[in-house]
Amino acid sequence: MSLKAVLSKYISKSSRIGFLRISEKVRGYFHRKNLNTLAKIFKTDKYGIHFYTPHYQFHLNEFRKKKLKILEIGVGGYENPEAGGHSLRMWKAFFRRARIYAIDIYDKSPLQESRIKIFKGSQVDVEFMQGVSEEIGEIDIVVDDGSHINSHVIQTFNFMFPLMSESGIYFIEDIQTSYWEEKGGTSKDFNNKNSIMGYFKSMVDGLNYQEFEKPGYETNYFDLNITSIHFYHNLIVIYKGINNEPSNFMVNNQKPN
Repeated sequence: MSLKAVLSKYISKSSRIGFLRISEKVRGYFHRKNLNTLAKIFKTDKYGIHFYTPHYQFHLNEFRKKKLKILEIGVGGYENPEAGGHSLRMWKAFFRRARIYAIDIYDKSPLQESRIKIFKGSQVDVEFMQGVSEEIGEIDIVVDDGSHINSHVIQTFNFMFPLMSESGIYFIEDIQTSYWEEKGGTSKDFNNKNSIMGYFKSMVDGLNYQEFEKPGYETNYFDLNITSIHFYHNLIVIYKGINNEPSNFMVNNQKPN
């Protein structure tokens, strides 16, 4: 009989959950440097069903020991208050000194534990998101694994990105919905700025605004505060920072005489 079957037969549900959490933490401790393995231990779909953790490892490994504030949008498990939270526990194991926050439209408070706090609300409720931001303070890492509706993803980014720390990193998962009409996407116009991919592709040129041959060009917030954008299969990564590296040729968006 498997350990899970033994626990199910002889121990109460709450005790089983507690035992499994302890087991996860112990195994996670010995693999705390490897996100692929942690994803398997904590049973998050960020590896296996998806293949995000290799990219997360690449982008976040240097911050593993830092004191960070991490916000994940979407907890998982739908309306079941005791289901989900797998990736939150993975982040907690990987970032040993970070505080992990999350939001979900369902009450997920039973999943809270030390260094993990969960807020109930919608990612497109501006008043709610403002309150979350004020309570947390400057956020270092945002992971949008929420509704995956194109308009929601874009609205949430536009609101949350300016509130992040100056060196923040913003991740958007499951961007396949950019091509699905039922989620507000399109497979007909790949440059449509109402789709996730179309919107973030339109920001790429802003990385090079110093080179535009447009005298009097007025920069926007994202021109000045995005330093790189990385596109992967179903994942986008946006780095925040001061984008003021001067052109080696242009002067005020004009070619010198």
